[in-house]
Amino acid sequence: MSQPQAPAVERVIEPPRGFMPINFRELWDYRELFLILVWRDVSVRYKQSMLGVLWAILAPLITMTIFTVIFGRVAKIPTNGIPYPIFSFSGLLPWLFFAQALQVSSASMVAERNLITKVYFPRIILPAAATLAPLVDFLIACLILGAMMVYYGFVPTWHALYLIPLCVLWALATALGVGFWLGALNVYFRDVKMIIPFLIQVWMFASPVVYPASLFPQKWQWLYGLNPMAGVIEGFRWAMLGQGVAPGPVVLASVLVSVLLLGGGVYFFRRMERSFADVV
Repeated sequence: MSQPQAPAVERVIEPPRGFMPINFRELWDYRELFLILVWRDVSVRYKQSMLGVLWAILAPLITMTIFTVIFGRVAKIPTNGIPYPIFSFSGLLPWLFFAQALQVSSASMVAERNLITKVYFPRIILPAAATLAPLVDFLIACLILGAMMVYYGFVPTWHALYLIPLCVLWALATALGVGFWLGALNVYFRDVKMIIPFLIQVWMFASPVVYPASLFPQKWQWLYGLNPMAGVIEGFRWAMLGQGVAPGPVVLASVLVSVLLLGGGVYFFRRMERSFADVV
């Protein structure tokens, strides 16, 4: 006599409604995927490349040379007694790291469309992993900055022991915050990728890369600090070169904006995440 069959169970998986907070336990469970993505991005960055690691050195050096001729020799922008080559190079390093991290994190969701549509994993891993690959270029270029500091006779302040790592994390958090916004929008509006290079170019000239923030009147320093990269670059330059006045209102305003960008970016990304696989 045959046994009665159990009734079929149908399970429907639907995305949760409302805001989805970050599940840190889930992120820890997918840590190996995160590390694999980081390692893949780093290896692809230099694999089958004509210049390879040299590009991490040549890009800031060539840019520094152009800035030195145009803004240092022709425009004669004041740098508070700091030779213009090392002044611009010390501003370029955190800026290039931020710009590269922002560009790859913003494009990460569309670039990984095949992975998103095939398997589940926390989507927030993609832009987070993408921002770490440019860190290798930054560390390599820091060797050139160290050689320039020896040549020009600059000694970093003792604050550099904690300020440099904090500035790097600060730039990373800012790039990630903006990357969450643009990465989610890029899934739905593909012309966002054409806006990103223009945004980066305009943002650079709005940041104290080729000029010091001290050119702005003291009473407007806090307003200039609404650009989060202003605080990052000024803090990094002051800690490395050990000259000038420690940035004050610029840093406070920049930190606040960076926190808002990161928090708002996470909220927006998680709200939009539920339909990424359907749209991308």
